[in-house]
Amino acid sequence: MRSRILRAILLAVAVTGFVLGIPLGYAALRLVDDGARGDLASRAQRIAASIDDQIAGGQAIDLDPVEVGVPVGGHLVVTAADGTHELGQSPGEDALSVEVPIAQQGTVRLEVSSAPMRTSQYQVAALVVLLIALSVGTGTIVATVTARKLARPLRHVAARSARLGAGDFRHDERRHGVPELDLVADALDRSAGALAQLVQRERELVGDVSHQLRSRLTALQLRLEALAEHPEPETAAEARAALEQAERLAEVLNELLAAARAARAVGAEPLDLAVELTSIAEEWREPLRSQGRSIRVRVPEGLLARATPARLREAIGVLLDNAARHGEGQVVVSARSDEGTVVVEVADAGSGVPDELAGHIFERGVSGGGSTGVGLALARALVDADGGRLELSAARPATFAVFLPVPKAEDVVGVTWRPDVTPR
Repeated sequence: MRSRILRAILLAVAVTGFVLGIPLGYAALRLVDDGARGDLASRAQRIAASIDDQIAGGQAIDLDPVEVGVPVGGHLVVTAADGTHELGQSPGEDALSVEVPIAQQGTVRLEVSSAPMRTSQYQVAALVVLLIALSVGTGTIVATVTARKLARPLRHVAARSARLGAGDFRHDERRHGVPELDLVADALDRSAGALAQLVQRERELVGDVSHQLRSRLTALQLRLEALAEHPEPETAAEARAALEQAERLAEVLNELLAAARAARAVGAEPLDLAVELTSIAEEWREPLRSQGRSIRVRVPEGLLARATPARLREAIGVLLDNAARHGEGQVVVSARSDEGTVVVEVADAGSGVPDELAGHIFERGVSGGGSTGVGLALARALVDADGGRLELSAARPATFAVFLPVPKAEDVVGVTWRPDVTPR
C-alpha cells in the first residue's frame, strides 16, 4: 500500500514538473535569445545613427568612431552609396546577425558569434533542469513522508483485521485521526465484541448440550446394562441391541463434538511452549521492570501444546496485563503436562481476587480494578476457540490456568485421531 501511494504521488510530481518545466525551459531559452538579439539591435541602431550623422554632414564614412559600439569579436558591415565598409572579422556561419537601415540610404549589419548566447542558454537550461530536479526531489521527500503517514494506519487496520480473523477479540483504543480509517476501526471493535459474545455463547451451548446428552446416555446405558442381565433371553437380547445403539450414539456424539472443536481450532498447530512463552514474557519484562517487578518463566524443554500462535499470544498477554495492572511482586509463567493436557499458569504475588468476584471473574463487565472487565472474557474465548479452557485455579494469590490440548497424531503424520467413545 505504501509503495502504491508513493508511486502515485511521485507520478503526480513528475508529471507536474515536466508540464511546468518544458514551457519554462522554452521560455527561458527564448528570453536569452531575445535578450542577445535586442542588445545587438540596440548597438546596430546607435551605429546607424552615427553613420547617418556623418553622411548628413557631408563627411566620408569613418568606422573608427563607432568601433566602441561593436562587441568583442563582432563584425560590422556598412553598405552606403559610396560602397561597403567593414570592421572586424566574420564570425562564420553560426552567427547572430542584425541589420538596420540608414536614413541616408544604406544598411548597417552587425554580426557576432552565437557561442556566448548558446552558453547562456545552456546555463539557463541547466538551471531549469536543476529546479525541476529539486522540485521532484522535494516532492519525493514529501511523498515518502506522506506515504508513511498514510500507510502506517492502513497497516495497523490490516493487522487488526488479521488478528480479528485469528481470534483476537480484544478492543483496540488506537485511532489515527483519519475519519474513514477510524470508522473502520470502530466497525472492527464492534465486530470483535459481537464475535466474542458469539464464541462465548457457542461454547456455553455446546458445553450444556454435551453435558446433558452425555448424562442421559450414561443413565440409559446403565439401565440397558441391567436389562441385559435379565433372565428372559428375549428381553436380554433386546437390551443388548439397544445398548449397542446407545454406544453408537455416544460415538457419533463424540465425533460431532470433536469436529466442532476442530472447526474452531482450524489454525491450531503444535507449539514449543518453552519458545512461545519466553517470547511472550520478553514483551512484558520492561513494563514490569518499570514497576520495580520481574517476570519468571518456568517451562520444561520440549513441552508441546496444540494452539494457534496468535490466540495463545493474545490470551497469555491478557493474563500478563491483568497481573501487571492488578497484581504485585514477581509474575511467574509456568507450564507442565498433566494427564494428556498441557497446563500453562500465570501467577503473581498480589492480594488475589476478592471472594465476591471469584465466581464471576470471566463475565464481561466484571472487574475489581476499575477496568472494562472485557479482557478475561475475551481471553477465555480465545483459549476456548483452540479447544482449551481458561480457569481461575487459585484466588489468593491470583493464579490463572490455561488448559491446552496436546498435539495429536494427525498433527505429525496426517493420521485421523479416533475420538474417545466413552460417555462422560
